[in-house]
Amino acid sequence: MMEGPVAELGPAAAEERRRPVRALHLAILAALLAAQFVASPFQRSLLARIMVLGAYAAGYNVLVGYTGLMSLGHAMFFAAGMYATGLLTYYAGAGAAAAFAAGLAAGVVVSIVVGVIALRTSGVAFLIVTLMFAQVFYLTALYFNRITGGDQGLILAGRLAPLRLGSLEVPFTDPAVRYNLALGVFAACFLLTLWLVRSPVGRVLIAVRENEERTRMLGYNTFAYKLVALVVSGGLSGMAGGGYTLLFSYLGASFASVLFSIYPLLWTLLGGAGTTIGPLVGTAVMTYLLDLASGVTDSYLIVVGVALVLIAIRFPAGIMGTIRARWARWLP
Repeated sequence: MMEGPVAELGPAAAEERRRPVRALHLAILAALLAAQFVASPFQRSLLARIMVLGAYAAGYNVLVGYTGLMSLGHAMFFAAGMYATGLLTYYAGAGAAAAFAAGLAAGVVVSIVVGVIALRTSGVAFLIVTLMFAQVFYLTALYFNRITGGDQGLILAGRLAPLRLGSLEVPFTDPAVRYNLALGVFAACFLLTLWLVRSPVGRVLIAVRENEERTRMLGYNTFAYKLVALVVSGGLSGMAGGGYTLLFSYLGASFASVLFSIYPLLWTLLGGAGTTIGPLVGTAVMTYLLDLASGVTDSYLIVVGVALVLIAIRFPAGIMGTIRARWARWLP
């Protein structure tokens, strides 16, 4: 949203405008790093889950928030990363680094295949095509249940080799390892998203979102840019899926279901689509709402639903989107 005004400033003024943005993003990462030293074991585990799912939502936000393409098939990218990481570990005894890289690669490859076909459509048709692809992926995972574990899934506990840091071996059962793995995955997605949306490519993606026909008339290959957005989005989602598998030592077909495609949409819209901080905020708010409400009543979904409606009324553009529109227009 601020890319146009920043682009019109001189280099010195533009750099001055970018400093508070970088400072804010680095402060968020520093706060998450410090939180592990003061939070309880339960809160550390919850924060780790929020971060890795926030990375998934950040990947989704690249597509829906900055490019204007709404997908209901992102669970297949998350699950592709999860299965590539988990199956290599479970059956081949791959190390964490190799398995994680395979998860990232799987997200990229699946997004390229899907993108070449799905991006020939737009609007509701694109949403339906991505949903159909995701359902095929989900049913495939169920059909090959002897390999994938189906709905029951596979447990990787005891099969993950210790993380090697030079001559030091650190087991994945160590809570500090799991927390910092989640932080590393989130930081990579968070900073990459920030860099992308402030780059020339990001400005073109925003132009595609605002008016694709005009962008095409200016000479840009909008299909290629949308494919780049989908590949980046799928790659980040695959990275998050691989990180989730290593974090919780589990993978299952439920993560490829349509429900897990709806979650990142909800988190992104709640936090503010088209804002770099929104996906983390939306994921955190939703997670804590569920946690707090479930501790008070068995009908916690009603409480969460009412709370979400009230938040949507107070923050119509999402929490960070509304804050940017009303008080902090410099936020990316």
